Amino acid sequence: REVADTLGLTQQRIHRYRQRLLLASRRDGTGEYRFSFQDMVLLRTAKSLLDANVAPRRTLAALVKLRDGAKKPLCAMRVGTAGDVVVVREGGTLWDAETGQGHLTFAAPCFGQVHSLVRRGAAKESAVGDVHEAKQDERWMSEQSASVVAEELDSDDWYNRGLDLEDANPAQAPAAYQRAIVLNPGNADAHVNLGRLYQVRGDAKRAIRHYQIALNVVPNHQLACYNLGTAFDELGEMDAALDCYRKAPNVPDAHYNLARIFELRGDEVATRRHRRNYKSLVDD
Repeated sequence: REVADTLGLTQQRIHRYRQRLLLASRRDGTGEYRFSFQDMVLLRTAKSLLDANVAPRRTLAALVKLRDGAKKPLCAMRVGTAGDVVVVREGGTLWDAETGQGHLTFAAPCFGQVHSLVRRGAAKESAVGDVHEAKQDERWMSEQSASVVAEELDSDDWYNRGLDLEDANPAQAPAAYQRAIVLNPGNADAHVNLGRLYQVRGDAKRAIRHYQIALNVVPNHQLACYNLGTAFDELGEMDAALDCYRKAPNVPDAHYNLARIFELRGDEVATRRHRRNYKSLVDD
């Protein structure tokens, strides 16, 4: 939380970078995460790329490539953008962080002038049919490029794309999670998030199915247990909800819901215990 507040990133995004092993952070003896100088440099770099309107998925892909292929640590590199491309400057050269290909350092205004001249020349010298054919070729190349990029994504990539789409285009997020599951039926986090989206749309039964699949893969997945509890709660199956909430002891809202249910049942001792647990977890 402190790192997120310091750098202006969300805690969810920092956890995502930890899952992809981009950070060396580890819990200390008190259970708190400790971040190294290199971790902070990487996160600050990620923030600068996101602020430059580089898509979260491309930012993550570039950082993974730099981690796996760079000959020196990220803190020794100058990382920036050229349009929507993440580039690294070394001496007087630029190279694409994702592909490793070199970049020519033209200024942006020069690109604009060249593009304008090409369009004017095409308008004066090309026949209408030639222009139409060129547009068709351009569209086909764009579609092929998108297809190749999609084929190169693995299950985790599609899961991360789903997370990004939940903010940018929520209607498309379920399809991304579904693709992640097709590529890896054991992607428990994708099942949990897809289940949550179904639950939000009022389809509790389909949500329950995905939560249960996630728990078959990772039996101690506390978020899946908690979400499954909320689904049973919505359906009025309180005994099943209680059982699920009890299996999510590190989720504050699980204790909040347990306290609510025990209060309705007149169990004051259990109500007070879970209220204390809820407050303790929230304070921590």
